[in-house]
Parts: sequence; structure tokens; C-alpha cells
Amino acid sequence: MKVVRVLFRGWVVLLVLVTLQGQSWGQDSAEDEVLTRFGFGLSYGNSFHPDNDIGFLMANYVALFDYDKIWKHSAPEALRFKLELSLGSTTTPKQWVMASTGMMALYYLDPLSTSCFRPYVEAGIGIIYTGFAVEGQGSHLNFNPRAGIGAEFPLDKEILFTSLRWDHLSNGGLNEDNTSVDSVVLMFGAYF
Repeated sequence: MKVVRVLFRGWVVLLVLVTLQGQSWGQDSAEDEVLTRFGFGLSYGNSFHPDNDIGFLMANYVALFDYDKIWKHSAPEALRFKLELSLGSTTTPKQWVMASTGMMALYYLDPLSTSCFRPYVEAGIGIIYTGFAVEGQGSHLNFNPRAGIGAEFPLDKEILFTSLRWDHLSNGGLNEDNTSVDSVVLMFGAYF
């Protein structure tokens, strides 16, 4: 749990520093079209269940869409649809390949936004392949529910983002051996 505390403290310090910098923020307005954005990120995670032995690092490709352009029904103005593709490796105890894809709903907490800080919550599901399997885990291919909090920070034409997430992986009962792995994940990236 020491890694979790260090990651959380680093994330909070980053939020405070960027918020104090005071850059301008281009808020979406009702008459402005919500732009589709693409970006890259890096994420570091560490398991906390069934133990804290598994650390990993992944590169992420991210696409962010206006929610009601993808799903043809009315949605709150602050709701977005996010797709992620990730590829990486465990860092401890050994190196095993990891790859995942997922979709998430992202909701901006605009009442808490400032000119240089736009927080959000996100949740979704994906599929993940891991080169490792913990004892009692019946499959290398698993479902990957995830939820987290994050924030965006505008720069000139780019928007930096960071998030802190809970990631879960299990086979959803498709195999009777279904020991799950839970991790905390810290992601940093930028939309271009």
C-alpha cells in the first residue's frame, strides 16, 4: 500500500501545481461543437489484491468523443465517450506482456472546474490479456472493469490529463478458477 500512497500524493501535488499555474481554459459551450480528441498516455499500476507483487507500465492511445454523437440518444453536455488501447509489460516480479482495450464514460465535474483545471470521473469496461496468471486465475484473457477520477489541464493547443483509477481483472465466471486481480493505476498523458 506504500506505492498507492506515493502515487496518490504525487497526483495531488501535480494537480495543485498545475492549478496554481493559471492557464486559460477553453470551456465547451452549448453552441460550440464538441471536438473529437486523440491522445497518448503512460500509466503505471500496482496490484493490491490478491497481493501487491505485480507492478506494470503501459503506453495508451486514447480517443475522446462527444457521447451523444456515438450513442444516438440525448446525454448531459458534460458526458464523453472514451476509447483506450494499451500495450505494456509488468515490471515486477517478472516481465510479462500486457495488452488491453476498453471503453469508458467520462463525466466532467464542471461546477468544480477553474480556468486551468477540469476534473472528471470515469468508469467503463474492457478486455485485457496478461502474460501472467495469479494462482487460481483460470485465464490470461479477462474482463477489465475500471473506475477513476481525473483532471485535464489546458496548454496552448494540447490538453494534459491525469487520472487515478481502480482496475479489476477477472474472467467473469467463464472459468471456475476466477481469482481476480485489483490494481491502482496512475495515468498521465496529453490530447493533441
